[in-house]
Amino acid sequence: MPKTKKVITRFAPSPTGDLHIGGLRTALYNYLYAKKENGKFLIRIEDTDQTRLVKNAKTDILHTLNQLNIKTPEEIIHQSNRINIYLDAAENLIKNDKAYYCFCTAERLDKLRADQKAKKLPPRYDRLCRNLKRWEIDKRIEAKNRYIIRLKVPESGNISFKDTVRKQVEFDLSTIDDQVLIKSDGFPTYHLASVVDDHNQEVTHVIRGEEWLPSTAKHILLYQGFDWPIPKFVHLPLMLNPDGGKLSKRHAAVSVKDYIDQGYLPEALLNFLFLQGWNPGDNREVFSLADMEKIFDLEHINKSGAIFDLQKLDWFNGEYLRKKPLGKLITLCQAQFVQKLGKSPEPELLKKIVTIEQSRLKKVSDILDHKFYFELSGYDPKILVWKKSNTNETKQKLSVLIDYITDLKTTDFTIEKLETNIMKLIEDKKLGTGDTLWPMRVALTGLEKSPGPFEMAWVLGKDETLSRLKNAVGKI
Repeated sequence: MPKTKKVITRFAPSPTGDLHIGGLRTALYNYLYAKKENGKFLIRIEDTDQTRLVKNAKTDILHTLNQLNIKTPEEIIHQSNRINIYLDAAENLIKNDKAYYCFCTAERLDKLRADQKAKKLPPRYDRLCRNLKRWEIDKRIEAKNRYIIRLKVPESGNISFKDTVRKQVEFDLSTIDDQVLIKSDGFPTYHLASVVDDHNQEVTHVIRGEEWLPSTAKHILLYQGFDWPIPKFVHLPLMLNPDGGKLSKRHAAVSVKDYIDQGYLPEALLNFLFLQGWNPGDNREVFSLADMEKIFDLEHINKSGAIFDLQKLDWFNGEYLRKKPLGKLITLCQAQFVQKLGKSPEPELLKKIVTIEQSRLKKVSDILDHKFYFELSGYDPKILVWKKSNTNETKQKLSVLIDYITDLKTTDFTIEKLETNIMKLIEDKKLGTGDTLWPMRVALTGLEKSPGPFEMAWVLGKDETLSRLKNAVGKI
């Protein structure tokens, strides 16, 4: 019985900008499948399009992956260092009549596309150079005419292949253009370089986004042209906007770095993306990376598009934030303050704020939104009055609170003791719970929706609490 080949997957980003959320999902699925099968996960930098390279993009992409605990391999190949390999491969295709030299100028190709567009025809090469004689080719090369190398796609017939997600897929060859393999600058296109590298690196499973599905026919023609074994193809479903359209920047197609900067936790991002196209077959939703490595398979990848629901990502992040040890969450929040505002609150105050807000945070950067902990903005005194109460009753109840809190010891300024003592005061003096606690909370925050009055008083401390209560009495 033949030995099963070891699973090898790869993630091949182009260093043309930050790693985006769709790219992260692709990297995650490749990483998980290699882990599940005890195989090898590779990273390849596809940097052959020299016009689109962004400085430091490669470093940033690798750093982001490592931040998210997708450990990058020590050896990473760069396609820009392998140009001669691709040129030799293209020449090999020409020798086997699977590719050809094309000497058409950019001007001619532009005019061809314009004419086709005017006639409402699909833009494609008219194959003018496909059947040039050898002597014509040699003459033009000797004259140093610029050329590209194109794939010689059969003019009729079909090509079919089995995709793990899409099952049997078939393309009509007459609709496929003669793809450029080597550009006029001598650099390969994605199609040639990726096929050559996947073969050389012995990649067994090509796991990538559904947008590459139409290119797969060209890639199979290349494998056949080289007489190489064809890997298994796994095309992941599109990630969609809530309205069902292709994911756009307006909704969520921003860089992973932006999400991290906003305070989304790596474990929440991975958990969310894990389920953006994969289903465990039951109601489970929360998975650690270790869980994912154990249970991920290709059979449970969805065929239909995955709706990118930011509210669901917020839910995941909130779940993980609530489980985060307080000390670690304080460190994360402190970093947000320093990064966005240039300084952080005093350690004791920050600890109190994070303690109160931990159960409410959706992302770490939300901690910056609660300015009422640091300063009281102007507010309409009308919101101090509870339901059927009135300004005189509200003022009287706040005055009772001021007198009572003035006499409290500092040691009584804990959430538990404040609640016990003030609730007893309300009961003894028949002040009315809502009539007293509503204006107290509004006086401390200036808001109708905020943390409770006992929590706020504990965070603010005795002096600031009294100052804000007196300010409220003065406003009524």
